[in-house]
Amino acid sequence: MPSGFSNVATFMETTADFSGNRPDSCDNSSWIPRGNYIESNRDDCTVSLIYAVHLKKAGSVSFDYQYVDNNMFFEFFIQNDQCQETSSASEKWVKLSENSEWMHHSVALKSGTNILYWRTTGILLGSKVVKPVLIKNITIEGVAYTSECFPCKPGTYSDTPGSSFCKICPRNTYSDKGARECNKCKQDTQYSDEGASKCLDRPPCSNKDTFQIHTPCDNEGKTQVIYKWIEPKICREDMPDAMKLPASGTKEDCPPCNPGFYSNGTSTCSPCPFGTFSDGMQECKPCAAGTEPILGFEYKWWNVLPANMKTSCFNVGNSKCDGMNGWEVAGDHVQSGAGGSDNDYLLLNLHIPGFKPPTSGANVAEMGRITFVFETICSADCVLYFMVDVNRKTTSVVESWGGNREKQSYTHIIAKNATYMFTWAFQRTNQAQDSRRLVNDVVKIYSITATNVMDGVASSCRLCAMGSQQFGSSCVPCPAGHYIDKESSTCKECPPNTYLSPHQGNGKESCIPCGPASRSNKDHSACYSDCTFSYMHENQSLIYNFNNLSSVGTLINGPSFTSKGTKYFHLFNISLCGNGGEKMAVCTDNITDVTTKEMEAEAEDVSNFVKTFVCQSTIIPSDSKGFRTALSSQSVSLADAFLGGTIERSLDGITIKPEMFPFPKKIPDINFFYKSSAATSSCEKGRATVISMRCDPSKPGQGDISVSRLCPAGTCDGCNFYFLWETAEACPFCTENDYQKIEGACKNGHQETHYVWNEPRICMRGVPLPDKRTAACESIDFWLKVGAGVGAFVAVLLVALTCYFWKKNQKLEYKYSKLIMTANSKECELPAPDSCAIMEGEDNDDDVVYSNKQSLLGKLKSLATKEKEHSFESVQLKSSRPQNI
Repeated sequence: MPSGFSNVATFMETTADFSGNRPDSCDNSSWIPRGNYIESNRDDCTVSLIYAVHLKKAGSVSFDYQYVDNNMFFEFFIQNDQCQETSSASEKWVKLSENSEWMHHSVALKSGTNILYWRTTGILLGSKVVKPVLIKNITIEGVAYTSECFPCKPGTYSDTPGSSFCKICPRNTYSDKGARECNKCKQDTQYSDEGASKCLDRPPCSNKDTFQIHTPCDNEGKTQVIYKWIEPKICREDMPDAMKLPASGTKEDCPPCNPGFYSNGTSTCSPCPFGTFSDGMQECKPCAAGTEPILGFEYKWWNVLPANMKTSCFNVGNSKCDGMNGWEVAGDHVQSGAGGSDNDYLLLNLHIPGFKPPTSGANVAEMGRITFVFETICSADCVLYFMVDVNRKTTSVVESWGGNREKQSYTHIIAKNATYMFTWAFQRTNQAQDSRRLVNDVVKIYSITATNVMDGVASSCRLCAMGSQQFGSSCVPCPAGHYIDKESSTCKECPPNTYLSPHQGNGKESCIPCGPASRSNKDHSACYSDCTFSYMHENQSLIYNFNNLSSVGTLINGPSFTSKGTKYFHLFNISLCGNGGEKMAVCTDNITDVTTKEMEAEAEDVSNFVKTFVCQSTIIPSDSKGFRTALSSQSVSLADAFLGGTIERSLDGITIKPEMFPFPKKIPDINFFYKSSAATSSCEKGRATVISMRCDPSKPGQGDISVSRLCPAGTCDGCNFYFLWETAEACPFCTENDYQKIEGACKNGHQETHYVWNEPRICMRGVPLPDKRTAACESIDFWLKVGAGVGAFVAVLLVALTCYFWKKNQKLEYKYSKLIMTANSKECELPAPDSCAIMEGEDNDDDVVYSNKQSLLGKLKSLATKEKEHSFESVQLKSSRPQNI
């Protein structure tokens, strides 16, 4: 590093995890000289490259840079001798490089002391790869004089005294420090790279020094494999253990044309004219009446590189691979080329002028998609980057894969129409090496498919809606949410609560039913929740209304710390329901590749925000890295499609385990299931989100949103996210079964009835609690008096009857005893008729009367005389004596 430059790495001494462990030190993080450029740190430390200069007059500072990874924050700002920044906050953020090219940056300087800061901060947070910032050619104008001259470093020279720069020694030459010219190496036995300080002995040739290519098809339709030495050739064939260049392979038949192309009798393939289609092996045929071509590109045969693709190679530290092909075609795949160094970037570009959905069955939510199948075969730290450039403004890394990867597919969805440049960049290693050791590390792409491409070709046709006779028989566009009836070839609207499949618009089966508790939007392009829900619970219908939760809910989770001590939070925005199906949750990156003015002028072109049902941003507070404002980055969509709401714990293959949020005792949670269609290297099926709505009357309004203790980051695997939303708004409507009545005592002829909610209360709104009611009543004292009087009367009556019958019983016993005594005295003779069981004063009837049925009085007498087991018969006998006259 030239004198005057210094490195300062920021390390947050105050941060430590809960176990008391200190984070890794940033002492080893710095800007590193790499020959003709310097390289920033690759970790999540904040490293500043500082240079102080005193200007006699106003001047400027300029430099070239390469800044391609938005996971690395790059600032350039200037301070005066009072440590005050001379530039505004919005001007210090450096733009991302366009198409990974070197960019030029210039800033005016004021006279006096200027302290220049190049500051970088990596944001890892789960990212596998962070590409460093590269800087070269720093020029400062306005200084009065140059304080001293520096000797050229080894590998460079200066043939002019007082030169402003040193020249690099060409290949196969070398130089010492302060050289005026470069010395040549021995031609046959030694070699050197550009900028070498010494020559190296040439090693014997091996298989690592060769690579193979497929020749283009000749006039006979044949191709063959040819082996070549990797250039520049540094090995020797004349050594005992050296390998000879393998002979070329036998000629083979060329692969067929790609779908949508045809062979016109030459060695090349031509695209089918518009309105025709081909599978690549037959001639182009016109689409039948009532059909339209399905436009796109499907590259699966690689004899020559397609016309809208190009390949290149570049290395920021040397020019070895300039002009080389970064990728080579290989029949059924295209693979990375040899390059000039192991740390070269091998680029493959695909240019798409725009996207045009099919005439019929268009889905506004998806303009198109690009899918590719690939595999990587690596023995070191190779990386494959997939990058996207929109409208030729900036290239951003969409996804990256490191190390060995089995054959797999990746799909990127295009949400808006624009001009796109898709780039695949492969780097075998990020470390510069003197020798080639990783030339056999390759990436293979087997197929690349792009749908709905403007000016594309067709491999098949699809049904379309026919216009009226005045328009001829051409296809006409169907309105949004309409499918094409196969019988009539007319547009018909999808049934209610169905949405039109983005991949099929023919037939009623292309209208897919919405999930439970969901409905389709106006255009039948998606399903959403209208904030209502109902189900049966214990023979009772529970009705919910989440309208008060239709605004965006927010959860800030954390803090967490990286291994270098960077404190960060996860911000989640949730758009639960309503709003006509519009996705209201927005997450934004506030550090972008465009200035504020450009963002305001071209808001549609920026891609630094996501708008969806559930999104996540990583927030780095201002106190964590010394920034003046908090930084928001890595905004991703967690849910762009609503699957349905249910009390069940599984829906469409997404499951929330019971231990995630322990089940409530009274009523179950309402689970809202969402899915994100964007696949990543770690989430091949996309991400999924479950929001559990739990009734809690003690939390009014928005309530609380939380994550499970099992997954403190909201997810345990990075693909499935779970949230618990506790609020009174998640309670069902109250019904008559949710309260009970309590009747009070009758006081002064009035009785009060009160109504209270059942405890615990698990409902809100709905049926209101009835007011207190008062009704007339009769006092209980009156009835007590009446009851006591009746009871006393009955008691007296019973006592009187008892005494009466007891007295009667005594008389009968006496007479009976007397009768028995008389019978004994007369030797069992009968007594006189006039005295036998006839009381005085009773009439003596002549008739005999038999009475077998006892009267009530007789029964009482029987009880009184205790003759319970006998019944008596009274007989009146006629007298045998004559009556007295």
